[in-house]
Amino acid sequence: MSSIIPVDLLAAATNPLYFDSLVTTNITNPTTIRLLSYHENFTNNVLDSNATARLAHNLDWEAFHEMGTYNLATDSLYVTSNWAGDLSNPINVTIIDLSSPDYPIQSTRYPNLAEANGGTNWYPPGTNSSTHATPPNLLFCDEGDFTAYSKLVSVDPVTNTSTVVLNSYLGRNFSSLNDVRQHPITGDLWFTDADYGTFQFFRPLSTIPKQVYRFSPTTGEVRVVADGFVQPNGLEFSPDLKTLYVTDTGAQEYAQNGTRPATIYAFDVSEDAKSVSGRRTFAYADKGFPDGIHADAEGNVWAGCGDGVHVWSPDGTLLGKVWIGVVSNNFAFLTGGRVLVFSNSQLWVVEGVKVRGREVCRDFGTECG
Repeated sequence: MSSIIPVDLLAAATNPLYFDSLVTTNITNPTTIRLLSYHENFTNNVLDSNATARLAHNLDWEAFHEMGTYNLATDSLYVTSNWAGDLSNPINVTIIDLSSPDYPIQSTRYPNLAEANGGTNWYPPGTNSSTHATPPNLLFCDEGDFTAYSKLVSVDPVTNTSTVVLNSYLGRNFSSLNDVRQHPITGDLWFTDADYGTFQFFRPLSTIPKQVYRFSPTTGEVRVVADGFVQPNGLEFSPDLKTLYVTDTGAQEYAQNGTRPATIYAFDVSEDAKSVSGRRTFAYADKGFPDGIHADAEGNVWAGCGDGVHVWSPDGTLLGKVWIGVVSNNFAFLTGGRVLVFSNSQLWVVEGVKVRGREVCRDFGTECG
């Protein structure tokens, strides 16, 4: 269990060892989780004063890596495992049963899905909120391998059937698709393409720049909306849909390099939600790099980073951390004031969260006032 620990920023500004007095190392056996408050709004607006956190699973393999997408029909959360370094052992999809506080898990794989990474819920063309209260399908970013193209794959988790939605940019092979979001009004799919399949030696060298794309599944249009990244990774819309956030994890390629980007960039989304402009630095992670990213309904931006999940206000002020002492690649908002945090071999649970995820009401079929 964990209670909220206040951080003295003035002490931290003049003592490089200050944080060693707050938390202990967690590298060899991650079992400790702490809630660190960097700003009063973390305890006033983001967390209840009695918020707690705990370790739910500690496995001998890396089941909890990316994605974290809920499906109402199965009452389960879908997480992709980490690459195990063996093409004969493709990335698994870990299914977390949310009907029990113990969060039991099982693993599976789907047809047409070679090496799954990020993903989201989505409404395929012809289905929308008027015919489905919640998104019926999962959408996976498939990094591909040496024979399979990188692609977007739609999965119906009830029937376990899958469909390839997109596998090329007008005939050119993507590098290694990483993460995706569906715009809730236009239905377009916004996604990032990075090199991580190459860095992990299951994809050929890239032949296309690292970019952010927008794809219309109704017309087939694929458009580059942003470039200039080292490794574009996670992406997310603000709750008013006026801002797009993109993480650049260029600090991690074949090895870590702290002089390269570990940065969240913000863009203004055009009124027709077709393009972006006004690129600017939103935040820089002080530990590791920001990977998976989600916004809450109050506009705060959460990202998995080198020592857990960091939370920034809409103006980029660091409010607090869910500290686990090891890398968190992603996490998921649930109903009931809960957040699940993924750190590969570990699954952590934070309870007593005041804010809700941007997409929680839609995905869980709940009413939000």
